[in-house]
Amino acid sequence: MDPKALTDQATTFLSQLSAWAALALPNFVSAVLLFALGWWIAGRAQRAVAGLLDRTSRVDPTLRSVLSSLVRYAILVLVAVAVLGQLGIQTTSILAALGAIGLAIGLAMQGTLSNIAAGLMLLWLRPFRVGDYVDTGSVAGTVKEVGLFASELHTWDGIFLFVPNAQLWNTRITNFSRLPTRLVDLKFAVAYGDDIATGLNVLTELAASDGRVHSEPAPQVFVDELGDSAVILILRVWTATSEYWNLRRDLTRRGKSELEAAGLSFPFPQRDVHIHSVQPDHEAAA
Repeated sequence: MDPKALTDQATTFLSQLSAWAALALPNFVSAVLLFALGWWIAGRAQRAVAGLLDRTSRVDPTLRSVLSSLVRYAILVLVAVAVLGQLGIQTTSILAALGAIGLAIGLAMQGTLSNIAAGLMLLWLRPFRVGDYVDTGSVAGTVKEVGLFASELHTWDGIFLFVPNAQLWNTRITNFSRLPTRLVDLKFAVAYGDDIATGLNVLTELAASDGRVHSEPAPQVFVDELGDSAVILILRVWTATSEYWNLRRDLTRRGKSELEAAGLSFPFPQRDVHIHSVQPDHEAAA
């Protein structure tokens, strides 16, 4: 090759490269600085939102992390679009492509997105908390963790349940642990021949003797029903939710023992049968 032609080509290339660098280098440096600044702002915004949510007791800890992360990633997406624009790339088509991709992903992950939406609503409205015992009709157990996609429950007999959040959100939830007090409602069947007043006094003294029974609302003792085989006495007392089952078992055991000690009995279901003899037709005719 001609050395002079090669030199001319190299000179032309270098001049073109210099001209391009003179135009592109400032944009590239600006894009790098913009990306670094945006990254710093995203981190600061995430920490600021997390600190603000930490001071609010109504927001669940899991939801705090999710919201602060969403703020950070939303800022980073805006920064990425601005950086691409600074480099001279047409962002309109990129945004359109991202929108189409997001729509396709959303359609393909409808079930997952519904679980995420349900998880956010559960974390925000908090129909139950960790440690509560809940029953939805199809699942029941103590809540151990409320996640973004699913929740973990443990049944009373040691069974692990991993329940999608959509299944918990789209149904009626019965929370047995949410309120601080619960009503203990007990029935005692005594014989018709027993002294009902004595039975009522025994149950009244039983409620008064247990320190776990609340004085307000006051305990209630009354005759509820005249059954086929017995008179039904009702004992209703209020107690702390944490003491419900222990108190219920103790009052049932002590109620039977003290009613029997007072001379009352617990009859078995019984039925009177009357037999009528009917003469045969030929004997009646004779």
